[in-house]
Amino acid sequence: MIFLEIQNISTEALIKGYEMKQERYQCLFCGESYHLDEVFPYDERFLTAEGMIKKHIERAHISSFHALLALDKKVSGLSDVQIEMMQHFFEGKTDQEIVNDSNVSSVSTVRQHRFKLREKEKQAKIFVALMQLMKNPEHYQIHKGARQVDERYSIEQKEREKVLTTYFKNGLDAGIETIPSKEKKKLIILQHILKRFEEGKHYHEKEVNEILKTVHDDFVSLRRHLIEYGFMERNDDGSEYWVKK
Repeated sequence: MIFLEIQNISTEALIKGYEMKQERYQCLFCGESYHLDEVFPYDERFLTAEGMIKKHIERAHISSFHALLALDKKVSGLSDVQIEMMQHFFEGKTDQEIVNDSNVSSVSTVRQHRFKLREKEKQAKIFVALMQLMKNPEHYQIHKGARQVDERYSIEQKEREKVLTTYFKNGLDAGIETIPSKEKKKLIILQHILKRFEEGKHYHEKEVNEILKTVHDDFVSLRRHLIEYGFMERNDDGSEYWVKK
């Protein structure tokens, strides 16, 4: 069972099987975690927190692949046959070996399953892209000439000040108790948070986390929102972040 909410987990984290959460590397499948500032004895040597979480996944779950494949079918969306075929494919078996080791009756049927899984992968990529585009505020254009995200929502200064005062109860440099669910309020909060970053400067993920922790404990969601709503960008491996010009 996935330990964290699936919508809050990136594809990269699912592949690794763990994620950084409050300065701890945490297993996505059971919640086991190791603090970033500690080292751990293992097999007559010492491992970092990340090295230890990798060993944990290997010992407790075999691999991220096995743990993901073991998820409830309602979560994975896979049928029993697809789960069985993916296990065989992961093990690198030939089509004939799969016929010998399963209930599939012919090599052509195995090849058909391979084809269907590749098609499912393509469809999944398109679906994810569509979902990301729906979340992107660029499509909320109310005024065609608008150059700022808040202009697309026709946010007036009084409304912005009211939202900020409501959420930043202890001052605009303090934190908030909850992250608003409504798009308009969320954009106002994110735009204000962006002031805590320097334009043109590249930040490591840990630095971004430390800054966002001053806003709310759920810094992972804040970091994701800043990317999804186009306020910040990051490189492919997620190791560096910067304010989007």
